[in-house]
Amino acid sequence: MWVRCAAVPRSSPFVITLSPAEEAELRRRAGKYTLPYFQVQRAKMILYAAEGMPHHEIAACLDTRREVVSLWRKRFFADRLSGLEQHARPGRPRTFPPRSRRSG
Repeated sequence: MWVRCAAVPRSSPFVITLSPAEEAELRRRAGKYTLPYFQVQRAKMILYAAEGMPHHEIAACLDTRREVVSLWRKRFFADRLSGLEQHARPGRPRTFPPRSRRSG
């Protein structure tokens, strides 16, 4: 029988250090209620990461999964602010309204 062990908090290899301009932009996004929810959440994740919070604490504060925090921290580290934008998704775009495959 396997016993599930408590997750061991690890420090991220992606240390976030913000420039004053990046911090100002992230604070603007985090405090803006008219932006889409995902943009506000991503900005908050990076601000918390810059303060040195570990992934599991950020995830708990923002009611999300640790893996999600890790993903956005890594993307910000690699691409800075542009890394927080939506990327094109693979596959054919959805059509609306869905077309019926049946004739008649």
